[in-house]
Amino acid sequence: MPDYKLLIFDWDGTLVDSIARIVTAMHQAADLCGVPRRSDEAVKGIIGLALPQAITTLYPELGEAAHVERFHGHYSACYVAMDQTPSGFFPGVEQSLARFREQGYQLAVATGKSRRGLQRILDTLGWQDYFDITRCADETASKPDPLMLQEILQHCGVTAEQALMVGDSSFDLLMAQRAGMDSVAVGYGAQTLEALSLYQPKLSIDHFMQLSTWLSSRVAETRTEEIEHVG
Repeated sequence: MPDYKLLIFDWDGTLVDSIARIVTAMHQAADLCGVPRRSDEAVKGIIGLALPQAITTLYPELGEAAHVERFHGHYSACYVAMDQTPSGFFPGVEQSLARFREQGYQLAVATGKSRRGLQRILDTLGWQDYFDITRCADETASKPDPLMLQEILQHCGVTAEQALMVGDSSFDLLMAQRAGMDSVAVGYGAQTLEALSLYQPKLSIDHFMQLSTWLSSRVAETRTEEIEHVG
């Protein structure tokens, strides 16, 4: 049974209830650029990618980089306007993260957000030093490339077997797979647990506090096995 030392979290749709704002901002940007809106489900399907990749996936017809950049600018402006008060955490997130810290886990964030976007939220929350490390898509390779996970592992001094990736998108779980890392599928965010089951997560949850319960049970089982072995 792996002894997890590092817990890595996606941000949007895993820790923070921001999916509706992302979808709305993408629709507003499409209107401003004069291109058809994609369905809500199509937009949810690209959440987790770096924004330029997300836009070109949804709108390959934009073609030239300048058009993609224009869409990017409209999306960012629309999202920031809605996010003057940051999206709230999902139920149980703040309590569970505090408990994980008390239990000695290292905590990290691996997100498709930009550094500017994530830092704005962390500054608002007063969480500048809450996580051991955060990695954003515009400072490394976009998901599902495993580079950001590899950088987090190196920073924290742990192996892939000692880390757990928690996310709500196929990009999160595929990134973990490619890094040789276990994952937890979150079913209350961008994608369904049925879709995420294709990536063989160690656990599937529909409430964040289920992660804390599962990790605690694993620790208890490990301690029991150690006692039995000694006996």
